[in-house]
Amino acid sequence: MSPLKTRAVLVTTAGVVMLALAGVVANVSPASALSSTLQQVTSFGPNPTGLQMFEYVPATVSAHPAVVVVLHFCTGSGPVMFNNTRYAALADQLGYIAIYPSATRSGQCFDVSSPQALTRGGGSDPVGIVSMVTFVEQHNNADPSRVFATGLSSGAMTTNVLLAEYPDVFRAGSVYAGVPYTCFATTDGSLWSTPCATGQITKTAQQWGDAVRAAFPGFTGTRPRMQLWHGTADTTLSFVNFGEEIKMWTNVLGVSQTPTRTDSPQSGWTHTTYANAAGAVEVDAASEQGVTHNIPIQEASTIHFFGLDGGATPTPTPSGTPRPTPTPTATPSPTPTTSGGAMTATPVVSTNAPFFNDEEVRLANTSPLTSLTVTIVIQRSAGVSFSGQFNTLGGQVLQASSSTASAITCTFTLASGQTLAAGTAWTFAAQASGNGTLHPTGGDTFTVVAGATTLTGHF
Repeated sequence: MSPLKTRAVLVTTAGVVMLALAGVVANVSPASALSSTLQQVTSFGPNPTGLQMFEYVPATVSAHPAVVVVLHFCTGSGPVMFNNTRYAALADQLGYIAIYPSATRSGQCFDVSSPQALTRGGGSDPVGIVSMVTFVEQHNNADPSRVFATGLSSGAMTTNVLLAEYPDVFRAGSVYAGVPYTCFATTDGSLWSTPCATGQITKTAQQWGDAVRAAFPGFTGTRPRMQLWHGTADTTLSFVNFGEEIKMWTNVLGVSQTPTRTDSPQSGWTHTTYANAAGAVEVDAASEQGVTHNIPIQEASTIHFFGLDGGATPTPTPSGTPRPTPTPTATPSPTPTTSGGAMTATPVVSTNAPFFNDEEVRLANTSPLTSLTVTIVIQRSAGVSFSGQFNTLGGQVLQASSSTASAITCTFTLASGQTLAAGTAWTFAAQASGNGTLHPTGGDTFTVVAGATTLTGHF
């Protein structure tokens, strides 16, 4: 049976877009006009944590294409990264396929902390991401020897995890504001490590390297290369982690911690490379003076490091003067929880920032449901456009979105033949980008329909 695919309608905004990211914002360059569209794949193999898979296959794809996995930050999504980075536009030029996973847990962070995530085949997010890669290899004739991963913040940490645990899957990675593999380890279920985030965890290169080697002790093949990017003024994930990552990957890849080359491709940058005896760069690292967690993504440089551009030297995107982090605004008070029949629905404004908005309906049902439709309508105030949507039910739910001049509508429908078990934490979210003006959420509405029961409210 072929996998069910749902087309995601995405609106590309002009100019530089700022994405909300762990309480700050991130500069990314929006996608150009594209030859194809993003598609959601709802059945792609083992997926223990209910990740969502989106893929971009350009209209003209290589006969045996490379695969680039693009991983989002906390509160982000696969469609957000698709809509606001240039990886899809570069896929049009170079013929590779891009995968955009979405984490669906509350807060939309990938799991890089739990014992399950830090174990190869352990039953957390890395398993689902590798399933996505396998799906593309099998269904799109992709080249297993040219699979790459890149990510920002939470996605950067996930890239470290993937390259450590699955060196047989990934050829190289590119990390924007990440931390070393196992640095974020927790056992309390919080998925957050303050000691690591604040730079309190340091180890020797050997200790870090041993952690990676222990992730797949039987591996004897070629380890994946690593590219690292970090701002010196990052207070979300301390710049200390950049040095620790260099220690880790130089040790894993068997090269000296002393750079073979140091240069400054633009003012304020320190770029170091670490080559092997044959002169091939194994680790490539760039620190950006005065840049915060709001680090620009250098898509062309990442693709160049992956070797997918035929060797052209990219021009870096200027960092410029770091943009100030906007002061978080108080979350507007939504309508109280509404209830009826066997359901209750609670509207939550998860993020309300000048450049990004996330509005969620959290559903609880005391008995199973065989039909369900959740609709979220976001009014299109100045500069607001569709950014993404997600739910925590994965393939059980079909998603659709549409935009008019006045509103964005996101719909979630329980697939035919599916039954939603009783539960207390089902989440359905609509996301929108903005132009720097805070979006008023009071006019945004939701409707939940299950059989004869209809619940409505506003945010």
